[in-house]
Amino acid sequence: MFDDPAGDFMFQFGPIFIGIVFVIVISVIIIGIVSSLSQWNKNNNSPKLSVKAKVVTKRTSIRGGGETSAHNDYYVTFQVESGDRMELEVKGDKFGMLVEGDTGELSFQGSRFLGFSRDVQTEIH
Repeated sequence: MFDDPAGDFMFQFGPIFIGIVFVIVISVIIIGIVSSLSQWNKNNNSPKLSVKAKVVTKRTSIRGGGETSAHNDYYVTFQVESGDRMELEVKGDKFGMLVEGDTGELSFQGSRFLGFSRDVQTEIH
């Protein structure tokens, strides 16, 4: 009959290729879990700080969509008195309450946003 070199190649090396892809996928998942746990532990071991800060900018990031449901992540960049900036992920309800230019007291622990207490502004009529 006919010799099929491509078929022989896939028959011999297909299971090895599938095994390599499987190991890569599992490795990526494990690295993601270890990274998340490491950041969580680092945040838990960091002191809770409150500093004067200003809301510099806000942004959203959308994950998913199409065949899956979309998920929004919300980020706010704060500038502290020293001039340093930090971007923290915040929940949607807190994101909506912050306005670029707001000043106040930022509370955080590591890279974890704890809260923002806006300075009271007096209106001139």
